[in-house]
Amino acid sequence: MRYWPDVVDAATAARWFDALREGAHWKHERRPMYDRIVDVPRLRAGYRLDDLPPQLPLADMLALVQARVPAPYTGVGMNFYRDGRDSVAMHHDKLHTLVPGQPIALVSLGGTRRMHIRALHGRRRTFALDLAPGSLLVMSHASQLTHEHGIPKTDAAVAPRMSVVFRARPD
Repeated sequence: MRYWPDVVDAATAARWFDALREGAHWKHERRPMYDRIVDVPRLRAGYRLDDLPPQLPLADMLALVQARVPAPYTGVGMNFYRDGRDSVAMHHDKLHTLVPGQPIALVSLGGTRRMHIRALHGRRRTFALDLAPGSLLVMSHASQLTHEHGIPKTDAAVAPRMSVVFRARPD
């Protein structure tokens, strides 16, 4: 995993956040968990890279990511954490949904939120990383075998945040 705290300046990051908050097709989803259907605790949106809405800054974001971490990305998924109650549980991306050997690149916009990263084996230590607006976190394909990551709920007052995640998916 590699983290760059400031790949885009604050003004651009704020413009991108506003454009995505207002223009992306955000969905509230429900999913099965154990023996019931629950709300997904965040809003989600996603696009294929060959069909990006021109009014959204996703092509500019892709260019920024490609300049640091070139890969044959095919799609972008976005999570909108509206406040501290929104979260994503510890998980690793499902390898069958990714092109082998290709990285996952995550651009953070909006407020800073803490991501937990934990080894799956051995001492299972947890590392906390504050994802700043305008930052880029890249996780290798192999890291999905060795680590899990998540954004926990918090009682602290936090500003809304988005993750914009580029992945290479098989056809």
